[in-house]
Amino acid sequence: MPEGDVVWAAAKRLHAALAGRVLTRSDFRVPRYATTDLTGRSVIEAVSRGKHLLIRVEGDVTVHTHLRMEGTWRIRRAGPPPPRDHRLRLVLANAEWQALGYSLGVVEVVRTSREDRVVGHLGPDLLGPDWDPAEAVRRLRERPERAIGEALLDQTRLAGIGNLYKAEVLFLRGVDPWCPVGAVPDLEALVELARRLLDANKDHQDQITTGERRPGAQNYVYGRAGRPCRRCRTRIRRAEQGDRPEERITFWCPFCQPPREPTP
Repeated sequence: MPEGDVVWAAAKRLHAALAGRVLTRSDFRVPRYATTDLTGRSVIEAVSRGKHLLIRVEGDVTVHTHLRMEGTWRIRRAGPPPPRDHRLRLVLANAEWQALGYSLGVVEVVRTSREDRVVGHLGPDLLGPDWDPAEAVRRLRERPERAIGEALLDQTRLAGIGNLYKAEVLFLRGVDPWCPVGAVPDLEALVELARRLLDANKDHQDQITTGERRPGAQNYVYGRAGRPCRRCRTRIRRAEQGDRPEERITFWCPFCQPPREPTP
């Protein structure tokens, strides 16, 4: 699933192509909004909120989308009509640009004044103007018994972290994914590291945590099960974490991230 930095970059591209311009085409290819027509209205802005995208249009209208696992936005010059592709869920175009939303997991239209209905449940956004590390830590600590690997993926605690950054942040901080939140040393530093990693990658195509841009060398543990740890050479492990249907694969080094029991 695209993580906060990828969604932030998508919002930046959408804003550059659509903001301040009048829509000349509005094509919702989802049944619920098939008759919705926003042509003739100006786009005010496109912003990200965690993993959510909000395209605000004049008239108190927001187009809310979520990429989920496979979604993507493609920007191309105006001209040829959009392709007849079953994956294409939404087209927003003006005289210069077309924004094509493929395989979007969520497409809906809400009032801008009521955006809280779709994003109000989210915690502080790691890349947003509302970023509040103290609030993020407070929310994480509300359930001290919860495994930190699960808690970091809970978007109501803090918004933007996905499976890749979860695994990499925990490795860099030497924290076992199953460590209870209440036993994590310096939770503030862990949260701040997550923000720095997303911020460092938001303007780049690749998600790099090692500082190495070479393919195969970009991450410490994510996607490296069975391969030697870059620090200690112990084999990286992988396992499912969380309750169904929300379980996710996690990666960790059992030597660099030893189990830690809660402090009595």
